[in-house]
Amino acid sequence: MNAANDYAILVGRIFLAVLFVLAGLNKITGAEGTIDFIESKGLPLPQIVYAGTVLLEFGGGLLLLIGYQARLVGLAFAVFCVLAALIFHPSLSDPSFLKNFAVAGGMLYVFAHGAGRFSVDARRVA
Repeated sequence: MNAANDYAILVGRIFLAVLFVLAGLNKITGAEGTIDFIESKGLPLPQIVYAGTVLLEFGGGLLLLIGYQARLVGLAFAVFCVLAALIFHPSLSDPSFLKNFAVAGGMLYVFAHGAGRFSVDARRVA
């Protein structure tokens, strides 16, 4: 792999991670509204769904940011994004529906190819 690819993977991973870290922070500061939204979709145990979502978005986002366990995190985010699209934005006319599928695609790339040279994962292998 060449240096341009290494940097592109790093920047792409950062862009994906920041999306989730900020979403997790927004949910932390807006817990009541987020739980109400989850509840409005008829999901059981909305507080637990909320806690799991915050843990994945914020915690998983930080792991992705540093490139630790990136393949596993990428797979978890891909599944999460597809479920979020189908449950919370189930209409092709909702821009979030397509955005979630696009992000799921990016996360499948992370799952398939890993975090790249500039990551904790790469340092652990070396």
